[in-house]
Amino acid sequence: MLEREFEVTKTDQTQVHLPVLLREAVDALAVKGDGIYVDCTFGRGGHSREILRRLGGGGRLVAFDRDPAALESARDIDDARFTPLHESFRRMRDVLAEQGIERVDGCLMDLGTSSPQLADGKRGFSFRLDGPLDMRMDTSRGVTAAEWLATAPENHIGEVIRTYGEERFARQIARAIVAARSRRAIDSTRQLAQIVEDVVRTREPGQDPATRTFQAIRIFINQELEELSLTLPQALELLREGGRLVVISFHSLEDRIVKRFMRDNSRPAPVPRGLAVREDQRIPPMLRLVGKPVRPGSGERAANPRARSAILRIAERLSDRPALERRPK
Repeated sequence: MLEREFEVTKTDQTQVHLPVLLREAVDALAVKGDGIYVDCTFGRGGHSREILRRLGGGGRLVAFDRDPAALESARDIDDARFTPLHESFRRMRDVLAEQGIERVDGCLMDLGTSSPQLADGKRGFSFRLDGPLDMRMDTSRGVTAAEWLATAPENHIGEVIRTYGEERFARQIARAIVAARSRRAIDSTRQLAQIVEDVVRTREPGQDPATRTFQAIRIFINQELEELSLTLPQALELLREGGRLVVISFHSLEDRIVKRFMRDNSRPAPVPRGLAVREDQRIPPMLRLVGKPVRPGSGERAANPRARSAILRIAERLSDRPALERRPK
């Protein structure tokens, strides 16, 4: 789960943030002029702006983001077709219902953190910048990373770092964190990074020792995998027939969830063991996989090395009728 946006310096020395796989992701939505679309992760609006560029006058775009700073930048988009919301996408179904929306033509999820978040030391996402150990996507609510580390049991810290960071030194790092907090509160990114560096003596070439630990704690603090698992079924339910689900993942745990969800829903419903059912009586699949997974090209990887882990998956809704209505007669 790495950066989903990178900076491009323009000739006038201003900077814009371009999402990874921008063209490929919006192309995958197959935007209809009068369609209704959802951008689950507004970020700095790269995808939203491109979707709006392709929408007609009768189209509509709703964008979600938990980050107040991201929604502040959404104010720059003066477009009656556009509705930005300070909400978690896990509430997508209920929030869209409040907006009078029952079905959508496309749903885009770009799951990484953005360059502006990493570049702001006050957010606590980056081990390269010293700042308060916050790590919350939504700075208006929830427990900070520092608050959690101050009280969490050693075994829980180790479990989080091992599970979400796939860190083989998780137990040793957790022990070092507990020992360090007994001497002094761990409230800055530099403190945590140094604790990890003192424990992790070997690491993959080019990777900082603290990478996996920071990633794991951030995923846990924001409940990112749980949010993804809760949102994918809502997206499927909301899509009308022919609607597209487009997801960009940056982390193997995320991509595993997306891959399994799309795969399982692109197959006929499983038959209970021992029940004799003809093939034509099985409940048909709800999704069709569209093409193969897409990865950034060499040019994009050169411009943004963090893009190398990005993977784009696309699926299309086959029917907008509930499963029981789709059972063959």
